[in-house]
Amino acid sequence: MLNLLGKHYSRQKSCKGISRRDAIQIGALGMGGLSLPSILAAEDRQKKKSHKSVIMIYLCGGPPHQDMYDIKVDAPADIRGEFSPISTSIPGIQISEHMPGLAQSMDKATIIRSMVGARDSHYSYQCMTGHHEQNSPAGGWPHFGSAISRFEGPVHPGVPPFVSLCYTTKHRPYNEPGPGFLGLGHSSFRPTGPSRDNLILKDISAEQLGNRKSLLKSFDRFRRNADATGKMEGMDVFSQRAMGILTSSDLFDALDVSKETDQTRERYGEGDLSKPKGDAAPIAPQNFLLARRLIEAGVRVVTVNYSFWDWHSNNFDIGRQEIPVFDKGISALIEDLHERGLSDDVTVCAWGEFGRTPKINKNGGRDHWPGVCAALLAGGGMKHGQVIGSTDRHGGAAADRPVTFSEVFATLYRNLGIDLNTKERLFDFRGQPQHLVDQSVRPIRELI
Repeated sequence: MLNLLGKHYSRQKSCKGISRRDAIQIGALGMGGLSLPSILAAEDRQKKKSHKSVIMIYLCGGPPHQDMYDIKVDAPADIRGEFSPISTSIPGIQISEHMPGLAQSMDKATIIRSMVGARDSHYSYQCMTGHHEQNSPAGGWPHFGSAISRFEGPVHPGVPPFVSLCYTTKHRPYNEPGPGFLGLGHSSFRPTGPSRDNLILKDISAEQLGNRKSLLKSFDRFRRNADATGKMEGMDVFSQRAMGILTSSDLFDALDVSKETDQTRERYGEGDLSKPKGDAAPIAPQNFLLARRLIEAGVRVVTVNYSFWDWHSNNFDIGRQEIPVFDKGISALIEDLHERGLSDDVTVCAWGEFGRTPKINKNGGRDHWPGVCAALLAGGGMKHGQVIGSTDRHGGAAADRPVTFSEVFATLYRNLGIDLNTKERLFDFRGQPQHLVDQSVRPIRELI
């Protein structure tokens, strides 16, 4: 808390109640480039930033780990591919020549080269829940963001805890899973598209909205008393949060990227939001900037789906075009979070559902490869500037330190200050107790 009066307030007061010495000290702050308004503004920003959060970036289709993070210079030509490695800011770590931004930011990031446990399925489920869809509990495993909504709730009423910037894709399994057995009240809030205009009140006052809410409650009361599924309880949570959003401009303002400088927007890059790539999502690095703005507004989890990485043909021609765009956006996000003092509080995770085949096919592409894949992590107050794990000579299997998806999720929960073993127990729709991460799984030791 800023105390302008200090311990000298009772001595030698000026006519406005401030001592001469205090006035000199305040003036000195101004001369040093810090005015009172700027100090108060900085204090206000700090209050808004004091929550842990995660930005989850899902690369639909499975990015080629061998052509981004793990180039095999000693492998045969039909495995090695056409790209060369470059050095990074960390001696001994090399990545693709088409990722110069990340190379410069390597001290603030970690690459996991030995992710295991994927399946040959084009779906976001494992990247968003930490589990496979098969043999899931009654109601389904909840989305990670839904779990955070359940455990932590909103930072403040005007901003939901979980916002999805993911586009609806033609290939339906790319789309995010729902809240599962946690119920509808912990669904993501999706502000993209025409629904954004519904975030503010236009021809209705807050008082009128409150009257409508009361009327809705009276209609629902008899159904709620007879309800045994928990759906009505979920709708109560959903309605309460919707009311908070409608009566506050915080979320609407956060979604207005035009409030950023031209320099900042250029730093992230832009893509055409109206044109999905393949049957997946648009190439939209500006959503990384939007995710940062939402986090600053108070959102705890933001998810982004990005582009289409299922390159069964022309892998290297496409890679030359798309990898640099992703690199520019992701490195801008990492550096921006660091510069704004958010790198200890915000964890960034970028990954896809599996890797690509070591051997390049006859069409110059790489096919599905669930044997091993890669992940990129940044922020979260973790130890960075490292590579975790390695793959064999051909990049087809983990050679050492295999890392599971569950370990990553255990790390994310830890970064958010959530100890799943001490939190309230969760039950599926059949009343069976469930653990979001197996109790035997621990956070990634190299990062903490």
